[in-house]
This record gives sequence, C-alpha cells and structure tokens, in this order.
Amino acid sequence: MHQQRSLNYHAMQDFHAQHHPSGESHTDSAHHGSEEKATVEEQKKVRVLVMDDEAPILELTARLLKSRGYEVETALDGDTAVTQYRAAMDEGHPFSAVILDLTVPEKMGGYDAFKAIQAFDPGVKAIVSSGYSHEPIVLNYKAYGIAAVAPKPYRVGELLGAVEGVVGKAGN
Repeated sequence: MHQQRSLNYHAMQDFHAQHHPSGESHTDSAHHGSEEKATVEEQKKVRVLVMDDEAPILELTARLLKSRGYEVETALDGDTAVTQYRAAMDEGHPFSAVILDLTVPEKMGGYDAFKAIQAFDPGVKAIVSSGYSHEPIVLNYKAYGIAAVAPKPYRVGELLGAVEGVVGKAGN
C-alpha cells in the first residue's frame, strides 16, 4: 500500500511539472485582468477543505486543486478539519465541499469528522477518500449521506471528477 501511494505521489508531481513547468499555478499565469475582474474571480472561487494525515498527499492534493482554480485549505486530522470548517462558516466564507481521509491513526478520522460537521451543517458536501475500497462507508457512501468517494491512491481524473461532480468546476 505504501508503495502505491509513493508511486502516486510521484505521478502527481509529474502532473504538476507537466502542466506548470515554471512553478506558477494556472490561475497565477492567467491573471491579467483589472481589479474588478479579480474581485469577480474571487467571488466565484469554490472553497474546498482537504483532510489527510499524510502531509505529502495533502500538499499535492491541495496543489492540484489550486491549479484548477479551487481555493483550498488543509487539515492533518479530523478535529482540525471540524474546527476549520466551523470557523469558515462563522466567518461567512463556508467551504463548498470537504475531502476527508477515512483512516487517521490515533486521531479523528474522516467519518467521525463528517458526522461532527453534519451536526452543525446538515448540507455538508463530503467526499471521503480511502485506500480500502471494501469499507462499508466506501461501498455505500450515499446511504451514509456522503456525496462522493475518491479512492486512494488518487488518480488525477478520479479526484477531479469527484470534486467537480459535487461542486462543479472552479469559476463556474
């Protein structure tokens, strides 16, 4: 399993290098508008919270989503994700979706974080991720109130498809 994630880590690095060789994100290189246009673009940003206990996966997932125009915040465990989600709601800048890793050793995992968020935001759009495709939550995610599944190791198309299926493409 670890080897698959390492290969995926390199594949996502390759994806980033191929699509942004200068290190700039797509939104950075395409930003040539007036202040008014920037304000409109900021209003259209789709906010996504990503929680994963593996920092390299978390970082690459955030970079991928940002390169596609999403505004992304990250958390290393469920408790932190719940706190960030609630704070964003309280500040009037709620997340459009949250991606939650189901398995977080010794800390709150994705399903418990989802239930905690759902208690104060019944309309939460959650995407769960797991490398264990046989888990009941993964197999029957809709029965649990979850919007989508992003299997691990992540494949760029599957991850983006899950996010776009839940919240649409960034900027639309």
